[in-house]
Amino acid sequence: MLDHLIKGVTVVDGTGAPAYVADVGIHNGRIAVIGTVTEDARTTEDARGLVLAPGFVDPHTHYDAQLFWDPYATPSLHHGVTTVAGGNCGFTLAPLNPSRPDDADYTRRMMSKVEGMSLVALEEGAPWSWNSFGDYLDALDGRIAVNAGFMVGHCALRRYVMGPDAVGGQPSAEQLAEIVRLLHEAMDAGAWGLSTTQSRTHSDGDGQPVASRHARPAELLALSKAVGEHEGTQIEAIVAGCLDQFSDDEIDLLVEMSAVAGRPLNWNVLTVDAAVPERVPRQLSASERARKAGGRIVALTMPILTPMNMSLGTFCALNLIPGWGPVLGLPVPERIARLRDPDVRAEMLRRADSKEAGVFRRLANFGRYVIGDTYSEANRGLTGRMVRDIAEERGLDPFACLVEICANDELRTVLWPMPSDNDPASWALRAETWQHEDVLLGGSDAGAHLDRMCGAPYTTRFLGDCLRRRKLVGLEQAVKMLTDDPAQLFGLRERGQVREGWHADLVLFDPERIDAGQARLVHDLPGDSPRLDSRAIGVRAVWVNGVEAIRDEVVTGAVPGKVLRSGADTRTVSTR
Repeated sequence: MLDHLIKGVTVVDGTGAPAYVADVGIHNGRIAVIGTVTEDARTTEDARGLVLAPGFVDPHTHYDAQLFWDPYATPSLHHGVTTVAGGNCGFTLAPLNPSRPDDADYTRRMMSKVEGMSLVALEEGAPWSWNSFGDYLDALDGRIAVNAGFMVGHCALRRYVMGPDAVGGQPSAEQLAEIVRLLHEAMDAGAWGLSTTQSRTHSDGDGQPVASRHARPAELLALSKAVGEHEGTQIEAIVAGCLDQFSDDEIDLLVEMSAVAGRPLNWNVLTVDAAVPERVPRQLSASERARKAGGRIVALTMPILTPMNMSLGTFCALNLIPGWGPVLGLPVPERIARLRDPDVRAEMLRRADSKEAGVFRRLANFGRYVIGDTYSEANRGLTGRMVRDIAEERGLDPFACLVEICANDELRTVLWPMPSDNDPASWALRAETWQHEDVLLGGSDAGAHLDRMCGAPYTTRFLGDCLRRRKLVGLEQAVKMLTDDPAQLFGLRERGQVREGWHADLVLFDPERIDAGQARLVHDLPGDSPRLDSRAIGVRAVWVNGVEAIRDEVVTGAVPGKVLRSGADTRTVSTR
């Protein structure tokens, strides 16, 4: 007897093949039968007019901490995501050296700063009961509603071995050997591989460059070589050029890391903008170089424009503009005084519009900002208005106008920058870029930057766009890009397709309604901390390992997810 039978559903199987109508039966966590099914089932539903697809795979998340207080990985699970890849950008909560209990506090403060996680939620929501990476994975096993696999972070490896010297220091030969040994131990326990960062935007809770930024190429190559000695492993790496255009040295490093490992290396995130036509060819030249050298470099890119929530009062992307951090890091009264200084503003604008600002140049058009929530009588009626229009009324330049509005609220004003790359040419360039063999949809950062952005709904929003709006990609290809493509990159065993015998990770949705709602600020984290959330529209049900986890856009309370471990749950994707 089947556990559940889905009758008359339109199956989009994840391979890119044409959709077809069939019955699909689930039994014992697997897709038991596809076709005309007469076998009895404990439960049955009529799904005529609905689409059944494989569960979506998000290749870049930071759910490492959130899964402890939110096993449903919301909002990702609501949007059909059944498997998440965590431990990215060089940052993980493990391993922790048992001889230095204070390292947990350092890690929490680092994650709060660099990934925008609530410090209170980190302190109150996770048990921090682990030392080894295997301990961390064990702490999640059996208590999550999604499938989750994790890279091990370079910063944690360095901190474990070198302590505070990990920031600013170089490992001795003995310490490097211990870092490599620790990586081997993590992969033996199931880590998917190594993640690392050299990005200038990544600083710890003390404002210092994070530990992996101090690693030299020899260290990175030693770690990459270790990755290649384990089954089902990968590399994820961030360098400064990810934000705009790679340098020659960065391309050389990424190519050598992938080639030495014989494993794919993915990076985040490829920004596509027709106003900068040279960016995509430059970034993808790294992929072409890697293939010739016996490696593979995969660029993650988002298929939607993710709305971002800005503020002059809290840490956000504005702080990452060169030269802005020291001003925006001042106490609020001093910050306001400096921002009101015309010379200071002129220098900030100059730096924001410089080549060194990279993709952050897009944030410098302050006339295109929309005012969000306000907190003073002086700003009454400004919510929803464009700064450009307010500035014209007041006879001010847009940045000066924005500063005055924010100063009235003691810098608490919420700001929404309107994207500059929402033009037909940019969308046409995206559709072209998505066809490249080394471009993969993803880069949601789900679980991070919680009160500033909400990338998790990219799956349903993309499908809604494909079905009813721009229609840049057909449904079958769109589903493949969200399912089998990332599953193949990570070598997931028997996931990513609707196929008999494979794990029953499935999403059932209404093609006439599938979409994502507007992002809204909610206070549901430990300590009543805020985050942006977005509800799914048109998702009828989501199954994880054959168990219903979502029904009519509401979690069921089941926790059928599995911690996916390298080797056991992933196969090797060799580049040689």
